[in-house]
Amino acid sequence: MIEIWSKPQCPFCDKAENLCIQKDLEYKKYMLDIDFTRDEFMQKFPTARTFPQILVDGDLVGGYTEFAATF
Repeated sequence: MIEIWSKPQCPFCDKAENLCIQKDLEYKKYMLDIDFTRDEFMQKFPTARTFPQILVDGDLVGGYTEFAATF
């Protein structure tokens, strides 16, 4: 299962979601200020400085670039 932790108007978040759709991958998208707060994001991803942050089967892959290289 792929989890995309994203924010509104984020082109790389949209690219990650589109890649999942193109590859027919099961995913869940979480949106800042709807599904989580900025504080919750920083607790979950303390070293993150960019959006999105992507988990695959519970393991942090990183951002869109790392995710795209995986698939």
